[in-house]
Amino acid sequence: MNTLIIGAAGGIGSNLVEGLMGTSNLLLGYFNSSLNVPVESHQVDATDFKSVHLFVEKGLEKYGSVDAIVCLPGSLILKPAHRCTDEEFENTINTNLKSSFSVVRAAGALLKNSSIVLMSTAAASIGLSNHELIVSAKAGVEGLARSAAKTYARKNLRFNTISPGMVETPLTSSITSNEIVRKASEKMHALQRIGKPRDISNMIKFLINPENDWITGQNFIVDGGLSSTK
Repeated sequence: MNTLIIGAAGGIGSNLVEGLMGTSNLLLGYFNSSLNVPVESHQVDATDFKSVHLFVEKGLEKYGSVDAIVCLPGSLILKPAHRCTDEEFENTINTNLKSSFSVVRAAGALLKNSSIVLMSTAAASIGLSNHELIVSAKAGVEGLARSAAKTYARKNLRFNTISPGMVETPLTSSITSNEIVRKASEKMHALQRIGKPRDISNMIKFLINPENDWITGQNFIVDGGLSSTK
């Protein structure tokens, strides 16, 4: 299996890379932080159409085909809508929604018979205070995947999203490193714990497995019960 991972240097991405090494041919894309793994990697600006297109072309040139693309760039900003600046809005939309659109655009132009996994958030399924900005972007990702699943089904391109709850990664360290805030977040999850990167990477591996090729246009909520229990 030939897999491209964009955002491979993050908490979920690095765990996914570790889990796929030895079982999948990998080509990794990073933005700020390079990867200390014996796998070919390239700097990719996921918010730039051309950068993502060229990265997917590199995958085709290297392996001849691309069986899966995983798009992992994300951001976290928790504040009410009236306190969000123009810059914060643009950065959030670009990092989360435009990056996903860039992958869909490149996959639609270049690929066939491939599984594409995009990231949403469990917060898009429920009402959580101070999440207006991030859910605006992530709900767009879910709609994008559903539409793309229909548009590109003729090429056997499958598009699915994963919606995590709070996962312990460098991105969420401002929350998970604060004992009071962490405990409050844990109580919001039915399983009374913060998610681990493997909780999400395991679902990604399921969706990109060629044996699971009758799944498309779906959103998989992996959140320890956050969105479905009170």
